[in-house]
Amino acid sequence: MSRSLLSHLAFNHLVWFQTVAEERSFTKAAARLGVAQSTLSHAIRQLEITLGFRLLTRTTRNVAITATGERFLQILAPGLSEIESIVTTLRAADDKPIGTIKLTLSDHALKSVVWPKLKAVLQAYPEVKVEFSLDNGFCNIIEKGFDAGVRLGESLEKDMIAVRIGPDWRLIAVAAPSYLETHGRPEHPRELVRHSCLNMRHKTSGALYAWEFEKDGQALRIRVEGQLTFNDSYPMIDAAISGYGIAYVPEDLALEELRNGTLVQILDDWSPLFEGYHLYYPSARQNPPAFQLIVTALRAHKPWDEMPFTPEALSTPPRSGRS
Repeated sequence: MSRSLLSHLAFNHLVWFQTVAEERSFTKAAARLGVAQSTLSHAIRQLEITLGFRLLTRTTRNVAITATGERFLQILAPGLSEIESIVTTLRAADDKPIGTIKLTLSDHALKSVVWPKLKAVLQAYPEVKVEFSLDNGFCNIIEKGFDAGVRLGESLEKDMIAVRIGPDWRLIAVAAPSYLETHGRPEHPRELVRHSCLNMRHKTSGALYAWEFEKDGQALRIRVEGQLTFNDSYPMIDAAISGYGIAYVPEDLALEELRNGTLVQILDDWSPLFEGYHLYYPSARQNPPAFQLIVTALRAHKPWDEMPFTPEALSTPPRSGRS
């Protein structure tokens, strides 16, 4: 069959012909297909014209299939059955969480919030793959080809759907007791410019992070200098313990060191709370089941290995905007 002929064939006309041939009646076939009898009759005539041979013999009382029509049906029926089977399989796969989800997020967001909530879910759904791209800076997820990103709520664009996935938290300034004994203890953020500090460079923008402080409504952004610059928060803890200077890190990263005395917190009353981590993604998109699974898991208040999982949770769509 030529490409030109195929381009003029309507798939539904083929299905309708098969139905008429099975029912041996336009009336019954039209009722089964849910179309008007006149529409069905016209479609079959158009199919015969396109094919160039008669498929059916019509009388006032019944419909008979021609010999050519019978041979055509013998070839057509298995093909239609296979197409139906393929469509059914694809629909089932489309309803099942499967595929790769690409996320951009910071190292702290991954380790403190995202991974604890996803690890049990991903074990339960091995066909869902997640690619984590670590970056402490803000990223345009559409331009970079990500499905979603995780950032602090205050840094999100308003045209994105934003779903809160973690509590508020703060950055704190810490240093080793040995460093403070040698260089003194700063009592105000502006004094940090006279100290060796551990810098953070954003991977995407390449810019150094300006330390953010706030007290009694007064906000300060201090650009610091020092011997070491990182793009990962976790090694900064070890560098601070080793006496390389003052680090500004998420509070939860330094709790153990503060308890055992290897680090000391400074400028405590200048450390503001940041709006917690949010998952953000474009609003104008049809999200596949794998993505819905990730969103549902991250929205949960607890990791899923600490609470019963029900597939019905997938049917609860996230709300638009901040939540």
